[in-house]
Amino acid sequence: MKRLNTVLLPLLLLAVPTAGATGLATCDSGPESGWQPKEALSKRLVAQGWKIRQIKVDGGCYEVYALDGQGSRIEAYFHPVTLDPVPTQSKKK
Repeated sequence: MKRLNTVLLPLLLLAVPTAGATGLATCDSGPESGWQPKEALSKRLVAQGWKIRQIKVDGGCYEVYALDGQGSRIEAYFHPVTLDPVPTQSKKK
C-alpha cells in the first residue's frame, strides 16, 4: 500500500497543474519560453497610469495587482504571449 501511495500521489499532483490557481481566468499560453517578460507588461501598464504592486502567474496568465490612475485597486489578468487583457469569471461565494 505504501508503494502504491508513492506512485499515485505524484501522478495526481501532475494531473492538476493549476491546483494553486484561483480559477478567475485561465490562459492557453503554451511553454513559458514563448511568453513575453513580466517587465514588458509592467511597462505597458505604467504608461497607462497604473502603479504595479505585483505580477505573478496564475492559471497560465499574468495576474496583476495594481492601483489605477485614480488610486483604485485592480486585480487583472493578461495573456502572457499577447499581453492582452483576459476576461475573468466572478468569484463564487
